[in-house]
Amino acid sequence: MLVVETIARIRREHFIKGKTIKEIARDLKVSRNTVRKVLRSGETSFEYERSVQPRPSATSAEELIKRHGSSIFVEVTIHVSSETA
Repeated sequence: MLVVETIARIRREHFIKGKTIKEIARDLKVSRNTVRKVLRSGETSFEYERSVQPRPSATSAEELIKRHGSSIFVEVTIHVSSETA
């Protein structure tokens, strides 16, 4: 997301200082397409909003155990060697 200060700096660099799109993109570490988008539009902020918010998975641990049994758990054994080098 671009902040208002970055958008203002892009416009200032291009229209007042005469920098190219490539130079601005390199200096501000944004893509050239982003610089073009800012210069072509009159927007002061660019935000992305999803049309639909994805829902989290409703599968609980209990449901997984019922579905797969205890086979989903793996037993781990740690062997410690007392040998010294």
